[in-house]
Amino acid sequence: MRIFTASLVSLVLAYMLSQFYRAFLAVLSPVLQDQIGASPGDLALSSGLWFVAFALMQMPVGAALDRFGPRRTVAWLLALGGAGGALIFAQASAPWHLHLAMTALGIGCSPALMGPYYIFARDYPPASFGMLAGLLVGFGSLGNILGASPLVWVIDAAGWRETLWGLAAVTLMVAALVLACVRDPARLGSEHPQGSVGQILRLRALWFILPLFAVNYAVTAAIRGLWAAPYLEQVHGADATQIGRVTLAMGLAMVAGSFAVGPAARLAGSARRAVIVFSAIMIAVMTAMWLNPALPLGVITACLVVLGFFGSAYPLLMAHGRTFLPPHLVGRGVTFLNMFSIGGVGIMQFASRPVYRAAEAAYPPAEAFAMLWLFFLIPLAVGFLLYFLTPEAHPHEAPA
Repeated sequence: MRIFTASLVSLVLAYMLSQFYRAFLAVLSPVLQDQIGASPGDLALSSGLWFVAFALMQMPVGAALDRFGPRRTVAWLLALGGAGGALIFAQASAPWHLHLAMTALGIGCSPALMGPYYIFARDYPPASFGMLAGLLVGFGSLGNILGASPLVWVIDAAGWRETLWGLAAVTLMVAALVLACVRDPARLGSEHPQGSVGQILRLRALWFILPLFAVNYAVTAAIRGLWAAPYLEQVHGADATQIGRVTLAMGLAMVAGSFAVGPAARLAGSARRAVIVFSAIMIAVMTAMWLNPALPLGVITACLVVLGFFGSAYPLLMAHGRTFLPPHLVGRGVTFLNMFSIGGVGIMQFASRPVYRAAEAAYPPAEAFAMLWLFFLIPLAVGFLLYFLTPEAHPHEAPA
């Protein structure tokens, strides 16, 4: 089985851009506040709009994958929404321009993961889905790393507007590469019925996966992207350099965890069992942070690294859910599952802010963050318990 084909390399590059665009706003915050008057609240809204647009596009993307295939779906949306959003961003002169740009970027990035997942589900053996999904997320997540310190260096050297113009050009080139290199799976014959959301909802095996889908990635994404920095600063007195090192370590752990999911599923015997182990460790770490939010900085760093590594079960969840999807529902099915995951990120990010504001008004910093960790812990524990009601995949389809 060949993995590193030109087709998949082009799709990995597209997913790297998706990861980059969902994370790069934090680095630009100081310059955007200084030059166009974008407040932290404005930037939080812009970031949330990326996730909302991404989530709302999942069902149209699923239909497009089934109808047009991943080549045109990924290439055209990335070119129009991705490159177009970067161009809008490059010319922004008011906060609402950022809202528009991030919405367009969310639309453009919306098929970047589901396109290759569709190919994995249709053209590769079911047993290889989890391994391939983890490799894709692992390599693609390097875009998250590029959106941190490397982006700062480029902005310092070239300026933020020029950087966005360059990103628009890169995005357009990647879209052209996808269009040139990707080969769509063979179309299904007329004997396969037309898929619908109703048919997906009638798959009872998926019902108890969805709650964990909605919170698993949301916990690590919100902590890594929003709350780690103020937590380390306010509770542990960390300076900018220390915060950068800790968040980089957590980000690298998330990448490493994505690469580890394939071997983890084989070691555990199935994707479902590996998800249970990963989620149990997440719950244990979140419980420790809730009960002892003022642990020494070194211990908290270790907690965040472990949380990042074991919070990378998304490919395992997708591999498990994919086994219940018949061929004619693959496109709509994987995007439906992804809608819950990305939608959960957006909802948790929006909801965590008023939760923290209320806790901050009532408690000192350590206890306020303890309440925030409890806010993340409760839905994670509920999703974990409900997941036990999900059946194993059929033995011959158990992803590895």
